[in-house]
Amino acid sequence: MEIREPDVSLLPIEARSSTAFSRRELIRAALFAGAASVLGPSFSLSQAVNSGLTAAARGEDGSKVLSDPNWKPVFFDEHQNETVIALGEVIIPATSTPGATDALVNRFIDLLLSAQPAEFQKQFTDALTFMDAESQKQFEKDFRKLSTDDQVSLLTPWGFARAHSHWTARNKSGEEAPDQGQENFELLKTLIVSAYYNSEIGQKELGWDGEITHGPYQGCQHAAGTHT
Repeated sequence: MEIREPDVSLLPIEARSSTAFSRRELIRAALFAGAASVLGPSFSLSQAVNSGLTAAARGEDGSKVLSDPNWKPVFFDEHQNETVIALGEVIIPATSTPGATDALVNRFIDLLLSAQPAEFQKQFTDALTFMDAESQKQFEKDFRKLSTDDQVSLLTPWGFARAHSHWTARNKSGEEAPDQGQENFELLKTLIVSAYYNSEIGQKELGWDGEITHGPYQGCQHAAGTHT
């Protein structure tokens, strides 16, 4: 996934000049801009930013809101929230390093979705509903109630693109219907992974040391004309 520099012109005027708008907020915006091609045209990064979604855009520390012990979803119902938590634990489980639950991925996605157009909100909730329906067919339980092994068993076929066959019509471009399971899982997975890796935990997993800057940039010290 290509990480592009976010368009600062999309931000509210007060956020563009605010010292609260840190490099980490730029990274957060860039990750979602890069994921937008997967999430589809109904996903609106600009609407989320302009709504004051980012803490920096509001001039406050958003981590305190998401880590509040009394936190309540603003978009998800209880079932949806528990399903996103369960899905995040399968996609990015806690091992020797923190996982999606530790990074409060479900809480950030809940906040993000609350600022999205209704079309994208429906895409996301429809994807959760589809996953539960398939879980009921195979295991007679909703996804959140399955064992980890059964959750992995359900998701694994959707995690790999179905290869074209040389012996059937699937080899002919455009003649095979899209795999609905793969499409829904790709949307859910993309949002969970993007939310994780733009969290503080996820950024540290990528090597961020917590510092915004590392001193002044030292340019080339060679005298002019001495380069080979």
